[in-house]
Amino acid sequence: MRVLVVEDESRLAENIVAGLREAGFAVDHAADGHEGLAYAEQDLFDLIVLDLMLPGRDGKSVLEALRAGGIHTPVLILTAQEGKTSIIEMLNAGADDYLAKPFELGELIARAKALIRRSKGKSSSVITVADVSIDTVRQSVTRGSRDVDLSPTEYRVLEYLAHRPRAIVSKKELLEHLYDYDWEHHSNVIEAHVSNLRRKLTAPGAPPVIETLRHRGYRLLAEG
Repeated sequence: MRVLVVEDESRLAENIVAGLREAGFAVDHAADGHEGLAYAEQDLFDLIVLDLMLPGRDGKSVLEALRAGGIHTPVLILTAQEGKTSIIEMLNAGADDYLAKPFELGELIARAKALIRRSKGKSSSVITVADVSIDTVRQSVTRGSRDVDLSPTEYRVLEYLAHRPRAIVSKKELLEHLYDYDWEHHSNVIEAHVSNLRRKLTAPGAPPVIETLRHRGYRLLAEG
C-alpha cells in the first residue's frame, strides 16, 4: 500500500515516513500544501496523512480540493489545534480520521491500516481468500494449516491482490501502489515477485491461487 505524507515539520515527517516504511508501506512525502495537492491529485495513493498547518496551502484547503475533484482517497488529518471545532470542520469536509499532536507512531500506523482496510471494504485485520489467510497486523500468511514465509515485497503484492479478490490487477497498478517515486524501476520486478509468491503458496497437489492473464495482469482466485 502507498501512503502520501503531507507534513512540513521535517523531523516529524522523517519519523512518520520511516515508521510507515518499516511497517511495509511505500511512502511519498510533500512538505507544503501545493506540493501535497499535486501529488494527491494523481490518485495513486491508498491513504493520505495530511497536516493542517502547512505552508503555501493549508490542509483544509487541500482536503476540500481533493473531495471537490472527486478523489476519495482516505485522509488522516494531523492537527496541533486544540478544541473540537477544527476536527468537526475537517470531518465535515471529507476527512476520515484525525490524530492530535503529539501522538504515538504506533497509533498512526494502526489507524492507517484500519482506514485502508475499511476503504477496501474489509472490517477485519485478517483477510481470507479461499484457503489463504493474511493477518495484516502480524503480516503473516497461511494457506490451509501451512505457514507461508514471504519476503516483505511478496507479502505486499499478496495483500494488495487480496484486497481485490477476483479482480484483474495490472502490473502498472501494482507498481504504482507498491513503490514510491524514489524507487528505481526494474521492468520485470513484479513478474519475479508474483512467480515467487505463486511457488510459495502452492503446495504439491494443491491448486494455484494466483492466475496470470497475459497482457492484462494478475488475479487472486477466491476458489483456489
